[in-house]
Amino acid sequence: MNFIIHNLALIAIAVVSGGMLAWTTFARSGGDGVAPAEAVRMLNREKGTLIDVCEPQEHAAGHCVGARNIPLGQLEQRLGELPKNKELPVLVMCQSGMRAGRAASTLRKHGYTRAAAVAGGLRAWREAGLPVEKN
Repeated sequence: MNFIIHNLALIAIAVVSGGMLAWTTFARSGGDGVAPAEAVRMLNREKGTLIDVCEPQEHAAGHCVGARNIPLGQLEQRLGELPKNKELPVLVMCQSGMRAGRAASTLRKHGYTRAAAVAGGLRAWREAGLPVEKN
């Protein structure tokens, strides 16, 4: 007990720094998603699927090559269009990454354990110099 009283400041610093480390670790895994380069790797090497949850008119204006359009509002009704193997990566894309984060969360609730949003959405995809097509 004497040790704790005499070293209270050091203990407080250790607890705060540990808390900050844990917070950044959990915040990073919580919903920021995967970087576009990592998404490409998962698509190519792990047979991932890319879903664009934008509205059809947004999708037609520009989307990632090979992305399947399933608007966020229709996602739960169209789960049958996704891979039967729920262990494969399902990468979700939208314009900025916000809707994709919600979609990935919905997919994980339905058993798609490796569902993840592409961080930064189509904007980050373009900035990374990755291919985009229009309908």
